[in-house]
Amino acid sequence: MKPLVDAVRQRRIEALARRAAAHQGAARQLLEQRQQHLSSTWRRAADAAPAGAAHAAPPSALAELLAHIARHSAAGTELKTMHEHRSTWARLHIEQRLHQALQRLPDNAGPLNTQRLLLQALTLMHEASPAYLQHFMAHAETLLWLEAASPARVLPRKEPARARRSAPR
Repeated sequence: MKPLVDAVRQRRIEALARRAAAHQGAARQLLEQRQQHLSSTWRRAADAAPAGAAHAAPPSALAELLAHIARHSAAGTELKTMHEHRSTWARLHIEQRLHQALQRLPDNAGPLNTQRLLLQALTLMHEASPAYLQHFMAHAETLLWLEAASPARVLPRKEPARARRSAPR
């Protein structure tokens, strides 16, 4: 039996013994019978299980997924050239997106225009730390993807024009 399961069962049996001591009559007998039944079931299960044998419970879907990820991540580490290639393409993608956004900036955007302020922040971020900009853009693109993938937001229904006209004023 597993040590944690044994400990939990032992605490349950002890709790039943304490509850039985606090009661009188039929309630006490019922609690004592339950305690004895749990004790005997626990002893039989411990005797029947071979020493050191773990319960063969089927793994959960999460456990299977984690095992799959561990197998595949340990199987092949990424080559150095692949890592460099991937980071170069990511950097170029970010620069391309930043350049496209700068071209879409309206000519008459004022100093407090939200799009202009965002592009200034991204440009400064690119100059200060291109690696941080890559991480930031990855997070932003993930959020945009999640927003696009989420179910359509439910908008309040507009009441028909006839109903609005006939409503009392």
